[in-house]
This record gives sequence, C-alpha cells and structure tokens, in this order.
Amino acid sequence: MNKEKGNLSIHSENIFPIIKKWLYSDQDIFIRELISNACDAITKVKRLSSLGEADLGDNTDFQVKVVLNKTAKTLKFIDNGIGMTEEEVKKYINQIAFSGAEDFLKTYKDKGDVDQIIGHFGLGFYSSFMVAETVEINTLSYKQDALAVKWRCDGRTEFEMENSSKDERGTEITLYLGEEGGDFLNEYTVKSTIEKYCSFMPYPIYFEVADKEPEKDKDGNLIVEEPEVLNDVTPLYSKQPSSCTDEEYKEFYRKTFRDFQEPLFWIHLNMDYPFNLKGILYFPKLNTEFDTMEGRIKLYNNQVFVADNIKEVIPEFLLLLKGVIDCPDLPLNVSRSFLQNDGFTRKISDYITKKVADKLNSLFKSEREGFEKFWEDISPFIKYGVLKDSKFYEKVASIILYKTTNQQYITLEEYLEKYGEKLDKQVYYVSDDVQQAQYIKMLQEYELEAVILDHNIDSAFISHMEMKKKDIGFKRVDSNITELMKDKDQATDGESSTKEAETLTKVFSKTLGKEDCKVQLESLKSQDVAGMIILSEESRRMQEMMKRYSMGGLNMGAMPTEEILVLNKKHPLIQYILEHAEEETELLNCIVQQVYDLAVMGHKPLSPEAMTNFIKRSHEIMKQLIL
Repeated sequence: MNKEKGNLSIHSENIFPIIKKWLYSDQDIFIRELISNACDAITKVKRLSSLGEADLGDNTDFQVKVVLNKTAKTLKFIDNGIGMTEEEVKKYINQIAFSGAEDFLKTYKDKGDVDQIIGHFGLGFYSSFMVAETVEINTLSYKQDALAVKWRCDGRTEFEMENSSKDERGTEITLYLGEEGGDFLNEYTVKSTIEKYCSFMPYPIYFEVADKEPEKDKDGNLIVEEPEVLNDVTPLYSKQPSSCTDEEYKEFYRKTFRDFQEPLFWIHLNMDYPFNLKGILYFPKLNTEFDTMEGRIKLYNNQVFVADNIKEVIPEFLLLLKGVIDCPDLPLNVSRSFLQNDGFTRKISDYITKKVADKLNSLFKSEREGFEKFWEDISPFIKYGVLKDSKFYEKVASIILYKTTNQQYITLEEYLEKYGEKLDKQVYYVSDDVQQAQYIKMLQEYELEAVILDHNIDSAFISHMEMKKKDIGFKRVDSNITELMKDKDQATDGESSTKEAETLTKVFSKTLGKEDCKVQLESLKSQDVAGMIILSEESRRMQEMMKRYSMGGLNMGAMPTEEILVLNKKHPLIQYILEHAEEETELLNCIVQQVYDLAVMGHKPLSPEAMTNFIKRSHEIMKQLIL
C-alpha cells in the first residue's frame, strides 16, 4: 500500500494527556502493558495453531524480547505472536478502543476519579506514550499472503501507515524515548521493572542492550553472553500442591520476596470452581511490635502483575503476610491496577479467609507442638484478624493460645477448665512479667497461673473477647486481691479493723503528702509482702484509652487516679507502723515511704524523682544495718 496519513478516530484534540493523567498511576506501567500484550499475541496464535487455523512453520520458539539502545534512545518490544494485518491496525490502533472512545472521553475528560474508569476501553498500548515522543509498530500477521505494516505516531492524533519489509510473524514496537522516559535508558531500571511486573509471564522474556560494548577475557577474546530469561514461565503457585517440595516452597519465597529468613509455614491455594484462583500465602517470622509489621501479597491476573496488597481482594489482616495470588477472573479496569466495585471480589476474599482459618485449625489439631512453637510469631496476625473479621473469629476463636506465666500454652477453654472455678471465670493476665513478678508469685503460691498479654494489640483484643464471650472477663494481676489470697482463718474485729485502716490512711497520707491516698487493710496469707498497689481493670483501661486519645492530639483532661494501696496486716512492718503511728519519728517516715515505693514498683515504674529518693533511702537503711 502507499503511505497513508490520517487522524486517530476520536473527537478530541488530544487523548494522550488524559491517558497520562488518569489511566496509569505509575509511569513504568507501560512495560507491563506492552509485554503482557505481546504474551497475549503469542497465546492467540498458539490457540489458532492448535485448532489447525494457523501454519506456524519453524517459528515456534515463542518468546518476548526487550531491546534497549541507549545511543538511539529507543526501547523495543518484540514478539513472534499473532501479528496484525493492515485492517487490524486500523481497527485496533487507529480507532483507539473502537468500542467506546467517545464514551470514555465524554465521561472522564474532566474527572480525576480513577476508580470510575471501567475496563472495556483496551488502551494498554497507549501507555507507551507516557515515556515516548514517538511510537512505531512494525507487524506481520500469521495469515497467508499478509503484508507487513508499519505504523508511526508522534503522540498527537496524526499517524502514518505504510508497508514494511518485516518477514517474520509477530510485532515489533519501538519507543523513541523522550525526556519523560529518560529513566528507561538505564539498563538496571528496565530489567528491574520487567522483574517487578513480569516475573511470572507465561513466555520467556529476554533483555539485551543493543549498543553495549562487548567484553573481552584476559586473552582478548570476546565474551559471548548467553541471553538471560528474566521470568519464571511456570511459577510454583501454578503447579499442583502435591508436586511441590518444602525446599521449592522455601526457594520460591526467597526469590520472590528477597527474604532469606525461612517462613514459618505456607498455604497453597488452588481453586477452579466457582472461580479460578491459585497462589501461595507465607507466614513469615513477624516483628515483635505490631505497628512495624508489614507484609506483601502480590496480586496477578493470568500471570500479569496487578499490584501489591489490594484490600478489595485480600482481607486487611492478611496483608501482614507475604504471598502471591493469581486470579484470572478478577474484574479489572482498563489500567489493570484497580478493581471495579464487584461483589465477586468479596467472594474471593471470603475464600482466602476460609483457607487460612482451615490451615490454622489443621495445624492446631494435628501438629499442636509445632503450632505452639511459632505461636509468638503468628499471634499478632491472628488477633488482628479476630478484631477485623467476624467470620475469621468464628473459625479460630477456639484455637487461640495464651502463654502462661509458667511458659506453657493454653486455650481459653483449657484455662477456664483448670482455673475457672477458683477464679470465678476470670482470666488473670500480666502485661509485664518482670514488673508484675510479685503478683505472679502470689498467684503461683495458690497454684494459679496468669496468661501473658504484653503485645500492643492485646488491649483491644481482650476487650473484643469479652464482648464476644460475655460470661468471662480479663483482669490484670494487680487489679484486685482475690479471696484466695486472704487469710480467712485470721480472726477480725470489724470495728477494730476499720480504726486500723483509718490510722494507716492518716499516716500514709501525711507522710507521703497525698491527701487522696486510698488504703485498704487486708490479712493476707503471705507474709512476704507488706503492701501492694491495685487498680481496677475498668479504671486502668479508661486511663489507657485516654492516653491513646491524648497521643492522637485529643485533649481528654486528667484522669483521676483510682489506685488503692493494699497493706498486709500480718506483715511486721505494717504492725510496726500501727504501733508507732503517733510518734512521727524519722524511722517511721522512712518505713512508710519505703513500703509505699516498694508497692508502686511492683505495679509500675517509679517516677525519676521517686526512684532517686528510693535509692538514697535504701542506702541509708543499709548503712544503719552495719552501724
């Protein structure tokens, strides 16, 4: 044919600024679009060949080649797929998404909400104009006697078409990179982008630099570099789970996520009905702090990378994991990077949640010992899932483990079965097993254990569990004195005890300079402890909540303290204070202050000033012992 010139079939002065501004969030996305189009072209011609409708001759070594020429400032994408005829170029290229270009422009020209763009415009090829000043297509169809066609456009609505001398089936797209595409003249940038988006494309992808200086060995001979395949055409997740070994799973994890710490375990997803979904989810060894955990789940569509961590498909709590999910049925929009608002995605999300819960239950029931070994790593993830997803809670609530202060793992049901009768269905816990060691020891004296809940997420978690299981409550070990700790055999005179409590309140208030000091006198079985601080569970949770609000910038005002100083009537120091309450001696003041500071230290850290005075006072007491 003679050289043909014309305008792209759209009613707009220029579609390309619209494409650049709204269709693609990342400039490097053009590499994914052009390579995935090339793979599609190969798939089509293979299909025609299998149906006997295409004679491929010897050209069956299917591949995609990306060639960088820094000198010419070009980037080529070459495939040996189905190719295009002159008519097909006119239909699929010149008309720009012939099925709806006018609707697209009318609807989205003046709007910036990318989520509104629906996925039937087929504009992937035009992403190349994000980086190229001019784009050239050289293509030859698989059809017998077809003529090769060359198409050229400089980013405006004009194009040129003519016959070319191309003699091999397929398509070659050449991007003449402009200023905006300067980064892609870098070999590393192009290779890393191919690996980012095209790691699992179904056909080999080769990359070469056309004007690269040849290397020589020490003898001056040219070193011939073998072309390197940048992708894995049959990724592990696409295989049957029964054919995969543990070492293959670990190697896939290391290669995909550049993480050389072995995952704890994994789940291989393989579903054909009612939708097609394959993938592998890995449970990595997590960080100790919940707010620093960050997973990465890569979402693919027919082995084409879509995005990381898409919440419409992957439940939010699972985003703490690492993995790969490939679902060809995903309803993507034109840029392949955003999901349309489709109830189908919710079904996928529910399926993934169910498979994860099933795996956890299976491990708990069949490999309890192994499950306990990595519980500390996975517990924040499970607790987060319980808070975020009611269906997940229902499936895993019975297998949530609690580590006790004697370093054993126990479920809530097991804890209540063992201690529930003694503790009136209360679950005692510690948030700092060092700080609260005194209270732990007192519980253990009565063959009772507390569970350790020392993670950032635990405060919200126990509130959630109380809401779900209304017949139980969680109490920190320093929230009250259980009846088991009291000496019921100690004869008490109600009136006398009241007077003693009033005396102690007066002494401690005056010595400590605390008018609001609250004192509770008890006869405890243990004589090792003179005093302890308790704070009701409700008061402490309120204080914690107000502290969080304050950290968020919301001034909630000061929360009045509800701390109570519990004094052990049976302890010699308390007896001494009662007997010498009226004397106001230096020794009495010293004992009162020391008993109080020791009680506070078992409950929370002393203030810097209080700690300084405590250390000074302790030295003075020890000096008196040797004088």
